[in-house]
Amino acid sequence: MTQTPHSAQAIEKGRVLFCGPCDFMLGVVSMETLPPEGASEIAFAGRSNVGKSSLLNALTGRKGLARASTTPGRTQEINFFDLSGTLRLVDLPGFGYAKAAKKDAKRWAGLTRDYLRGRQTLRRVCLLVDSRHGLKEIDGEVMTMLDKSAVNYQIVLTKADKVKPTEAEATVAAVEDAIRRRPAAHPSVLLTSAETGAGLGELRAELAMLA
Repeated sequence: MTQTPHSAQAIEKGRVLFCGPCDFMLGVVSMETLPPEGASEIAFAGRSNVGKSSLLNALTGRKGLARASTTPGRTQEINFFDLSGTLRLVDLPGFGYAKAAKKDAKRWAGLTRDYLRGRQTLRRVCLLVDSRHGLKEIDGEVMTMLDKSAVNYQIVLTKADKVKPTEAEATVAAVEDAIRRRPAAHPSVLLTSAETGAGLGELRAELAMLA
């Protein structure tokens, strides 16, 4: 199967939205410091080094937008970005903090879970998965948590430029099969590359519909 096609009008609407002003709002370290609920929020989650920052930068056409997520000391914050006042992009900490102490990793994982479960303005979670590796056990654990919490999520495969087209198609098919019976999963799996721009128009179109 292939990813859901979008009309030229939908893709243009997404392009216009993501070309608008996009500013870093704040990074939070506790539920008490979350910004007041306002515009619809789209959260980006994924394993460490899955390419979250690169994708956010490519979506908005800004090289340094998500640089905070790679700055030592700030990698485990939940970072909020305001997109044209109509949509908020939320950069969640990566799974499995290899360089963090276990107690810190547990604390940050708890903060992320609390945000995902309790945020009324959260419209969708984009769960990023490296197209070279496909779904891992920890991705399944996150999907199960989102299913139980009734939080809508969509699988976005990253780094499509690193794999052959036939391998990418096989990964898309495997992921679609894996999520078919998951109640909170969006049925469309998007294949993207921050390097070549592949799939970014389709992803912008998807997210613009939630604004």
